[in-house]
Amino acid sequence: MAKHAAVMFSYAFSIIVLALSLLCKAIDEDRNVHVVYLGSLPDDELYSPLSHHLSILQRVVGRSSVANLLLRSYKRSFNGFAANLTDHEREELANMKEVVSVFPSTTFQLQTTRSWEFMGFNEKIRRNPTIESDVIIGILDSGIWPESESFKDESFGPAPKKWTGDCKGGQNFTCNNKLVGARFYSSSESARDGMGHGTHTASTAAGNVVKDVSFYGLAQGTARGGVPSARVAAYSICSAEGCQSSDILAAFDDAIADGVDIITVSLGSSSAIPIAHDPIAIGSYHAIQKGILTSHAAGNSGPTAGTVSSVAPWILTVAASSIDRGIIDKVVLGNGKTLVGNSVNSFTSNGTSFPIVEGKDVRNRICTEVEAGHCEILCIDSDAVKGKIVLCDQLSGDVEARRAAAMGTILKNNRPEFAGVSAVLPLPALALRDEEYNVVMSYMNSTKDPRANILSSEIIKDDAAPVVASFSSRGPNVFLPEIIKPDISAPGVDILAAYSPLAPITNSQEDKRRVKYTLLSGTSMACPHAAGAAAYVKELHPDWSPAAIKSSLMTTTWPMNDTGNSPGEYAHGSGHINPLKAIDPGLVYEASKEDYIKFLCMVFDEAGVRLISGQNRTCSTGSEKESPRDHNYPSLAGVVTPMKPFSISFHRRVKNVGLSNSTYKANILPNSGVDIRVVPELLSFKSLNEEKTFDVTIAGKPLQDGSHVSSSLVWSDGTHSVRSPILISTTRT
Repeated sequence: MAKHAAVMFSYAFSIIVLALSLLCKAIDEDRNVHVVYLGSLPDDELYSPLSHHLSILQRVVGRSSVANLLLRSYKRSFNGFAANLTDHEREELANMKEVVSVFPSTTFQLQTTRSWEFMGFNEKIRRNPTIESDVIIGILDSGIWPESESFKDESFGPAPKKWTGDCKGGQNFTCNNKLVGARFYSSSESARDGMGHGTHTASTAAGNVVKDVSFYGLAQGTARGGVPSARVAAYSICSAEGCQSSDILAAFDDAIADGVDIITVSLGSSSAIPIAHDPIAIGSYHAIQKGILTSHAAGNSGPTAGTVSSVAPWILTVAASSIDRGIIDKVVLGNGKTLVGNSVNSFTSNGTSFPIVEGKDVRNRICTEVEAGHCEILCIDSDAVKGKIVLCDQLSGDVEARRAAAMGTILKNNRPEFAGVSAVLPLPALALRDEEYNVVMSYMNSTKDPRANILSSEIIKDDAAPVVASFSSRGPNVFLPEIIKPDISAPGVDILAAYSPLAPITNSQEDKRRVKYTLLSGTSMACPHAAGAAAYVKELHPDWSPAAIKSSLMTTTWPMNDTGNSPGEYAHGSGHINPLKAIDPGLVYEASKEDYIKFLCMVFDEAGVRLISGQNRTCSTGSEKESPRDHNYPSLAGVVTPMKPFSISFHRRVKNVGLSNSTYKANILPNSGVDIRVVPELLSFKSLNEEKTFDVTIAGKPLQDGSHVSSSLVWSDGTHSVRSPILISTTRT
């Protein structure tokens, strides 16, 4: 009996242990990766970030060992960690006084033979290769192809002494005196770029001069970056699945400590997220505290308003615009009519026309007529479409047309974000707007034997450029409407740059072509243009702060034509980047560490500001609390109440970096219909780096809800014109 009881007890105990084990496993299965941001690193030589991070985890998890939950410690440039947490643990951590924020590690997405010349920034411009070679650009992207001609190190000396990074690119990866460093993180298996995106952005910013480059003969010329003598460091944080927040912060932590001068980040979320939960905003804040400017893509969710995802004032947010080289394609119908569309079609036309069929008429029976009309995957019958050109009612139909081995395809471009953009396609194809597409449909209905010939793409001169691309994300800044975003625009349409020979050039698995240089469009392509321009300013003014460099780029832009009903500033910010003007702006809007701490006080509580800044700072409260519009920004934006008369003021400070003895006069251009007054109207400087302050007051009659007024403040001394956009709106989103 005792033996039986012992067996029963042992059995019951085993059941309890198994249940507890399953319960713990279930709890662990509910864990997700979160980032715990603790602010600046304490100024204490005895402080151990890793020990502190494990201790914090242990307090909320309650286990004796939590090392397996800690995924990464941020301990080189700022303080924080990534860990597997339950919702309950996340809440406990978020309520700790030493924690600024806790947020899930979400997935971010990746967002030039002619572009630099278009801006007047040719190979003959003033530059100092010796000084330029001391500039290091950190590329946070999908990695890099180290063997590309764009990154060879002929004539390069050793890396600058300030460089403290390393070459940890993985197996069979070698750095050199041009590509001075490489790292990879959990989102990727090595720093070798299998996607092509990181190679493209790196060569756009700082690639070597490489002559006779083209994409199958298209866009032929010399490929180069903005600062071809500068060095590159690659931080591979993205895979085909995207880019994790925890890896983005890890790359910032390393890049800052490694000694880069400029950081370019061509990735982001589909919409803005709060600064305390945004790894790019957090990382770039700590970068700017170390004198490093971050260039960031505005996003590819345009033309919808309020979609710009990069909102922090210490970031240079870049929209995408066209250059004066366009790529078009033509289709000649059997009746002799020629229609012009968009594609990068490298296939040679031999003058032969082929029958045209609609997707719905060559469908596989598993699909509906609508699905086949769209040319959705597996919906086209290969036998029925053989030797024919298929019409697809949606832009993505090229992939199915290629799988079904169609002779070609005509696509309906029903997506406004891709208007005027030419993508590389996997077969003879082009995209037509609704009006032209309907012409093809009418022709097909008028004859029993409709035929067409799709020609090879050709290059045209686009005199309307620069125009902001439809896909480029727009303002307003949904979290900080007093800070105009994006800041500037830069070339981002059909940009030719280096590519990974492992990466596919289209979305079609059947397209086996591989190239060393290709054409891409996106704010991803605009962002490294701005980074290259910033590096050029840094080269000629190595003592300038990130804010001064950013100001020089923003106040010297080319004005752009506004399009649509929304303010043009929401599309292009201050205008189109002009690197040659930026090196001599005359005046700059400086922002010190104290200015950024004041700004933090506007959006965080006092405890959060102390943790982020590492300063024992007291923030103003009540009526003394400053507004984001008082941040010393190179643009001026305010929000007023609809249907009420308004008067709004701005306080600004400028530093003289032009002529030592100079006087600047304020001009308001154009007349916006409101009363804009600048006090004082004259700023007289007696020396370089002297600073002067001024106030701008704007008063006006009631504005309707959803409306706006815009103008520009231009300070001029007869040689320099320092322009800042002014935007008053009645809506916050």
